[in-house]
Amino acid sequence: MITVDALVTGKPLADVIDAYRTCELATLTRDGSPVAWPTSGLRRDDGTLLLTTSLGYPQKAFNIRRDGRVALLFSEPTASGLDLPEQVLVRGVATCPDEVHTAPVGDLGRLWALLMERQPHSQGYLNWPATKMADFYYMRLLIDVEPAEVVARPLPVAANTGLADSTLLGAEVLAGYPSVVLIALDAAGAPLLVRTTVSATPDGYRVEVPADVPVVAGPSGLLVHRHDDKLSGLHNANVRGRLVRDGDGWLLRPVKLVEPGARHRASLLDPIRIGRECQAATRRYLAHRNLDRPAVPWAAYRAIRAGLRKP
Repeated sequence: MITVDALVTGKPLADVIDAYRTCELATLTRDGSPVAWPTSGLRRDDGTLLLTTSLGYPQKAFNIRRDGRVALLFSEPTASGLDLPEQVLVRGVATCPDEVHTAPVGDLGRLWALLMERQPHSQGYLNWPATKMADFYYMRLLIDVEPAEVVARPLPVAANTGLADSTLLGAEVLAGYPSVVLIALDAAGAPLLVRTTVSATPDGYRVEVPADVPVVAGPSGLLVHRHDDKLSGLHNANVRGRLVRDGDGWLLRPVKLVEPGARHRASLLDPIRIGRECQAATRRYLAHRNLDRPAVPWAAYRAIRAGLRKP
C-alpha cells in the first residue's frame, strides 16, 4: 500500500493519474452491491479528486449520498502516453452535495477545459441544435473524493480466454476486450476494483484475482469499457452476478448484462435513445426537488473552447 501523499502534485504517481484519460468509479447500491462505470475527473494539487455526473446519469450521486465509500481505478491507458503503466487503485470517501452546477468556474472550470481538450468532439455540444437537445450534459453534480488508501499493481499481461465460443450471459460483449475490471467487496462491505482477466467455464467466469486483493464472496461484476485517443468511440458494459470461491479459485456467476450507452451491437438509433433517457432522468431529478431547469451560461463554455483553439 502507498501513502495518500503519493497523489500530491509533484509525486510520480500523481503524474501517472493525470495521464490517464478515464478511471473506473465504484459505488454501492441501496442493497450494498458494488457497481462501477467509467468516468473522467480532475486530481487537485492536494491529492483529492473531483468527479462529476450529469443530471442525465444521477445514480452515482444517489449511491454516494447513502454510502460515501468509493473506489477509483486508473487502468485503461489508451492515449495516456505512458510506457508500461501500472493500474492505480484509490479508495476513500466521497461526498456529493445536492446542488446543480452549470457555471464552469474554479476546479469545475479546469475540469471542463481538460475534457474539451482531450475529447474534441464534445465541443460540438456547444453548437445549435445540440444546445437544445443536450443541455443536461452541462448540468453537473460535483463528487469530491478524499483518498484513504492507494495501491499500485501491474496491469494484466495475459488476456481473457474462451469467451468467443461461450454461451455465458455477456460473453459476446466481454469477448471484444483483452481484460476486465472486477467489481467486488471487501470484508467490511466497501467496494474494490482490480483490472484482471477472465476465462469462460460452463458455470461462470473464472476470475484471476491477485493474492493481495482482499475480495470476499458476494455481489460482484465485470466492467469493460473503451475509448480512442480522442475519447471517442465510447462503449461500456457491466456483467453483474455473484462471486463465489471454490476449489479452483474465484468464479463469477452472471445474472445480468447492462449497457447504459451505445451497445456492442450498435444502432443508428442509439444516440436518440440515450438522449431521451438522459432528458427524462434530468426532468425527474429537477421535478422531485421542485427545481426550475437551470440556465446554462453558453458564452462561458464557448470562451473555454475558444481558448483551446488558439495556436
